[in-house]
Amino acid sequence: MSILGRAQPVASEAVSAAGCAHCGARLAPGQDRFCCAGCEGAHALVAGLGLSAFYARRETEAGALRPETMVAGLDLAPFAEQLRDGTQRLELVVSGLTCGACIWLVEQALAAEPDVLSARASLSARRLTVTWRGEAARANDIAALLGRLGFRVAPWSPACLRATEDAEGRALTRALGIAAFGSMNIMLISVAVWVGGDMGPSLRHGLHWLAAMIGMPVVLVAGMPFYRSAWAAIRAGRPSMDLAVSLGVLATAAMSLSETLRNGPYTWFDGATMLLALLLAGRVFDRAARRRARQSVAELLALQEGMVTRLLADGHLEAVPAEAVAAGDRVLVSAGERLRLDGVATVDALLDAAATTGESVPRLFAAGDALPAGAVNMGAAFTMTVSAAAKDGSLAAMARLLERAEQAKGRFVAIADRAARFYVPVVHLVAAATFLAWWGLLEAPWQVALVNAVCVLLITCPCALALAVPAVQVVAVGALFRRGVLVTSATALERLATADHVVLDKTGTLTEGRSVLVPDAQDDVVLCRAASMAKASRHPLAQALVRACPDAPLAEGVREIPGQGLECGAARLGSPAFCGLGASADGMTMVLRDGDAAPVSFRFADRMREDAPTAVAALKSLGLSAELLSGDGEGAVAAIAWQAGITDWRSGVDPVAKQARIATLRDEGRHPLMVGDGINDAAALAAAHVSASPAGATDLAQTASDLVLQREGLSALPAAIRIARRAQAIARGNIGFSLVYNAFAVPVAAVGLVTPVIAAVVMASSSLIVVLNALRAAKD
Repeated sequence: MSILGRAQPVASEAVSAAGCAHCGARLAPGQDRFCCAGCEGAHALVAGLGLSAFYARRETEAGALRPETMVAGLDLAPFAEQLRDGTQRLELVVSGLTCGACIWLVEQALAAEPDVLSARASLSARRLTVTWRGEAARANDIAALLGRLGFRVAPWSPACLRATEDAEGRALTRALGIAAFGSMNIMLISVAVWVGGDMGPSLRHGLHWLAAMIGMPVVLVAGMPFYRSAWAAIRAGRPSMDLAVSLGVLATAAMSLSETLRNGPYTWFDGATMLLALLLAGRVFDRAARRRARQSVAELLALQEGMVTRLLADGHLEAVPAEAVAAGDRVLVSAGERLRLDGVATVDALLDAAATTGESVPRLFAAGDALPAGAVNMGAAFTMTVSAAAKDGSLAAMARLLERAEQAKGRFVAIADRAARFYVPVVHLVAAATFLAWWGLLEAPWQVALVNAVCVLLITCPCALALAVPAVQVVAVGALFRRGVLVTSATALERLATADHVVLDKTGTLTEGRSVLVPDAQDDVVLCRAASMAKASRHPLAQALVRACPDAPLAEGVREIPGQGLECGAARLGSPAFCGLGASADGMTMVLRDGDAAPVSFRFADRMREDAPTAVAALKSLGLSAELLSGDGEGAVAAIAWQAGITDWRSGVDPVAKQARIATLRDEGRHPLMVGDGINDAAALAAAHVSASPAGATDLAQTASDLVLQREGLSALPAAIRIARRAQAIARGNIGFSLVYNAFAVPVAAVGLVTPVIAAVVMASSSLIVVLNALRAAKD
């Protein structure tokens, strides 16, 4: 039974003394557990679903999940898309997703619905994709359920995501402006106190009060980004570095206020406000760096934003958003216009696909070819038939793969997360021990002891553990995408960096996968006769024969004998054995035998990709040994291996043998990189240490691969290995830098050799160092 319309009993949890049991907002006098009826209902809903563990894990800002902040909902039924199997799919942008616990709550709450087939949320994109059986109107029920939990929803679009990010950025920048303005003014007051050696107590006391009047509001308002995060961490039972910052700033301000009240000689309002300004500046720069690191997804989705010109059935044109166009619609693509959607060309079209594949030269697409979204029309205007809506197109699919690769956790990220969780409580213990040692053992004034403890809290920096390692992964994934390599696995970069042997398929990988007729002394009449018969077959060699003589008319009465050839009266066209000759060693020969006339042979070749020899040489220069496995005949494989510079090759290898060879290499302790494009390569691709498929590979091969080469050729593969190795080296370097930095900085702060301001400067600098170091992963 659905829980959407079912009342839930209130869970019997302990009353939260700090705030609302659901959203965490401060309780007004007379309120017991909840700040409003909406939170009470949401809490009951969570308890009824058996998801109360959410409250122990979340890191949501206090009050952010209050259901009463919801705006009256938009009718979402028109935004639901019916799939081919009759199910409905809806994509929403969800406000309030701030941590993994929120993702868990949303997905589990929707999974409890009996008609919901899947619910997947993305934290970085704040996108929720839900599929269900039933009517489109259920979209509003799903939105209502999320609203009762305190999440605000809207139809998903890149514009919605940018609006949310801009709002967060403005709030952070506003806090920085307040802190910077306050710190500069308080610094002027502090300079007057410092240089006024003969200043009377009354004047000094008045300046302290003036500094307090400026400093306290600044500390309370500008520090809210840290305080909210710290409070969320406390409620979740997981101390964070924002808690250390908050304690340090508030302790410094409280100590300064105490000194002001007792007319002490010194206050530290300048240090507290300057500390906030520096930390907020670091946070702004850090956010900008992370946004730059993740801009690949935003840039990709931006390619499909905008208006397109749709052709109506009556011949008229109308401008509509790209999201409103469905598969089967016809659109006009003007000269210089970017294709917002995938389609099929009705005429030949010259397109620049550099935005998605990295190809530097425009490519000519023939009529009937699939046209990729994101390409730019470099020729005359043409019409195309849309093959997929924006949500189902290649750009959206690539964006989802990028999001998955960026968010999923590899080995370094998982280790860093565990280390950061252990590291933060230790820092607080060290700070407490510093205070007790100075105050109790050294008998220093409590103000001095507190300043040193605050310095310990502020100078620590686990950024390489908590941020810079994931940033390296995001930067590297984005850099590879811009070079035409799509990373589809979370651990692909780590495994690619350790590859030491490459196994290459031949057809479609080292070669273009498109046979061409070898120029010979064939009679034009004979060639035309053969091409006329070949038009009745879809065999690759027959189609190559047709391409060699495209004007040949279609012969009548042609009968195809599968696996052998074609018959048309007394004429036969097919394999040498079918035509009464010996079997071909390479399978790349067709013979025409027309009655009693002498048989004529047509030889074909699968052309080597132009960059294949260079790519193989580059892989060898990186320390990888190369091997060629192919199911083709010995002659064809030997020729391609010689041209590519590969000495280790095998012919006649079936899919089972390919997989067995990969297993043998792994048993020998090797780390094989498998590169293949066909259905027959899928098993070997899945079994390899790491795998890649070239442009034009089958869907099955691309699904089994860790990397997909979007541009034609193999030249991007050596670059991908170099970037992967650089990324892993940078990740290890960031972890090492963090450990060395903290091992040196914490003792220096504990013995009282730094002030809070200096500690903030050092900590902010170290944060920027590891983030900027992570951005180096984008270099080849």
